[in-house]
Amino acid sequence: IYCLFNPFISNAQEKKTDSITVNQLDEILVSAIRVTSKAPISFSNLTKKEIAPRNLGQDIPTLLNFLPSVITTSDAGNGIGYTGIRVRGSDATRVNVTINGIPYNDSESHGTFWVNMPDFTSSVESLQLQRGVGTSTNGAGAFGASLNLVTDTFYPEHSGEISNSFGSFNTRKHTIKFSTGLLNDHFELAGRVSNIDTQGYIDRASSDLKSYFLQGTYEGKTTLIKGLIFGGKEKTYQSWYGVDAQTLENDRTYNYAGFYTDAIGNAQFYKNQTDNYQQHHFQLHWNEKIHQNWSSNIALHYTKGSGYYEEFRDDQTLANYGIDDVKIGAQTISKSNLIRRRWLDNDFYGLTYSLRYQPSSNLDFTLGGAYNEYDGDHFGEVIWAQFASNSNIRQRYYFDNGFKTDFNTFLKANYQLGKLSVFGDLQFRNVDYDFLGFDRNGNNVTQNVKLNFFNPKLGFTYQFNPQSNLYASFAVANKEPNRNDFTESSPDSRPQAERLNNIEIGYRVKKQRLNAGINFYSMMYKNQLVLTGQVNDVGAYVRSNVAESFRNGIEADATFALLPKLSWGATAALSANKVNNFEEFIDDYDNGGQVKNTYNGTDLAFSPNFVGSSTLSFKPINAFEVALISKYVGKQYLDNTSNDARKLDAFFVNNLRLGYDVKLKGVKSLGLGLLVNNVFNELYESNGYTFSYIDGGLVTENFYYPQAETNFLFSVNVKF
Repeated sequence: IYCLFNPFISNAQEKKTDSITVNQLDEILVSAIRVTSKAPISFSNLTKKEIAPRNLGQDIPTLLNFLPSVITTSDAGNGIGYTGIRVRGSDATRVNVTINGIPYNDSESHGTFWVNMPDFTSSVESLQLQRGVGTSTNGAGAFGASLNLVTDTFYPEHSGEISNSFGSFNTRKHTIKFSTGLLNDHFELAGRVSNIDTQGYIDRASSDLKSYFLQGTYEGKTTLIKGLIFGGKEKTYQSWYGVDAQTLENDRTYNYAGFYTDAIGNAQFYKNQTDNYQQHHFQLHWNEKIHQNWSSNIALHYTKGSGYYEEFRDDQTLANYGIDDVKIGAQTISKSNLIRRRWLDNDFYGLTYSLRYQPSSNLDFTLGGAYNEYDGDHFGEVIWAQFASNSNIRQRYYFDNGFKTDFNTFLKANYQLGKLSVFGDLQFRNVDYDFLGFDRNGNNVTQNVKLNFFNPKLGFTYQFNPQSNLYASFAVANKEPNRNDFTESSPDSRPQAERLNNIEIGYRVKKQRLNAGINFYSMMYKNQLVLTGQVNDVGAYVRSNVAESFRNGIEADATFALLPKLSWGATAALSANKVNNFEEFIDDYDNGGQVKNTYNGTDLAFSPNFVGSSTLSFKPINAFEVALISKYVGKQYLDNTSNDARKLDAFFVNNLRLGYDVKLKGVKSLGLGLLVNNVFNELYESNGYTFSYIDGGLVTENFYYPQAETNFLFSVNVKF
């Protein structure tokens, strides 16, 4: 097999089976949706070896923070629990995520919730982050980036690993891994269990996270079959409200979640104001070397998710929960304090496939795609009420269902003509979504949306020599609105799908002491969905389409071997991110209705003009490394008005990482690690939101998500 993907699983041990190697069969899993350095796509790769020193318990977004154009945030402030990622200013709902080619984004919200898979990094063999539209993939449309993760490959030899981390905010991580190695030269069983606990930087922002990973592998001369079961269970105290600007000045860690006053007027916090969710994934992959020129992969998958968030709510109108007013004598009580749970119970299942044909070393075709179904129940329960009236135990006050089918098929081709390589990629995608929403009269009714998308891509790569190439590509992506856009609108006010035209032009060079790349990109949007503050015809605040907006920028990343024991890696992204015509709507409580303000050429929200990172690494001996990791993020606006009263300040954060890895008698290796985050104690906020209204004048309220001050994580890792 002519394998183009060796760089992605660089740690895999090769075991010859006729003309096929173990890692080549394993790579068929992702050959349909990953790219190599010959492709006209802007991307970054990370291998297990590169990920390992950073893996002390923080979530995957935090570990990607040093890649070009990446910004990460954490609700709890310390990178554990609910974390998020933005790439080129595009949030997580626009970043397509797949695990072994299986979609991971939530089908309705399009979000990725890493808290449901704690310590998944410990089971990742490699990952690739493609910026921009990228190549065709499965799941929700890649509208800013796509992230593909490959889980652990299999190894011929048996092994074991115990990893423990301890740190600030009572943080601890415990991981146990094992592999039987190949039994009878064909079978392997491997697994992992993990537990992560932390109190979080923000008040009460605790996380209790558990996860597992189990993989069985059969390897034959031309066949590789993998069965995987993995998942996690999380309980986190809510910290998603942020903190207002005034409180931030004096109490950075204040958390509103769970606040109430008791019967005598004392401030209290509800102890179980928590998010509780569990998710279990099942995957079966069959990779086959059919013929010298043909290879294939087919995968079946099923994901079961279930959970709720619980919250204390004061002074709630009983009628909104299906509870009758309470009459005591002449008094009528129509409001009550209560505790509610809002549930999500869903099933996601389907198949993915790819068929690769390579008639010669100059020509390569891949036919791939997927068919997936999502069935999600949304419902709410009242588990306690101060005035319960006619309510039942676990009074259910709403229920609705969303059912979605997602089909896509794509054909990709690479043709090598001398030093010029031509890349073509055609994708068709169909979305069919049934949901409970609103009609034009504001009544809850079942609705249906059917959307068809065509996403073509064309690119060229010119190979100057084995060390350098120049590439250019044009790609189109279309993306459907998310659940709230649909359910909180009527057919008359429903937003349109978004469209993105993406140009990428870049140069890459890889030499003995230098590995570098620079690329220019232009992302031109039609009907991009943004928050405007406008109330639609059913009284909901939803995102609205803006006719034209764009992101233009230059990205650069490089790794230099300055000295035999000293290396420097750096990234830089300079961009302009604008909306040509933006209409802001503000509620006018003085006169009723809304006031409209029009802006031209303003910055898109959460899109800084400059993002950069630096990693300076020194290895005085092979077993010991010291690295200074720095990150700069420029000013970000909280909305699309370019108003300096609604912004996040620029910040510059430095982390120090020390690692010592040595072989000892009786063990393969003993690794010690120390990560000191924010060593210079920068006080900064990485995320926030804003809203304004007129009440005796214009009032603007900003809320922020403060990130942790100086903190540390210490790890001990033993491999057998």
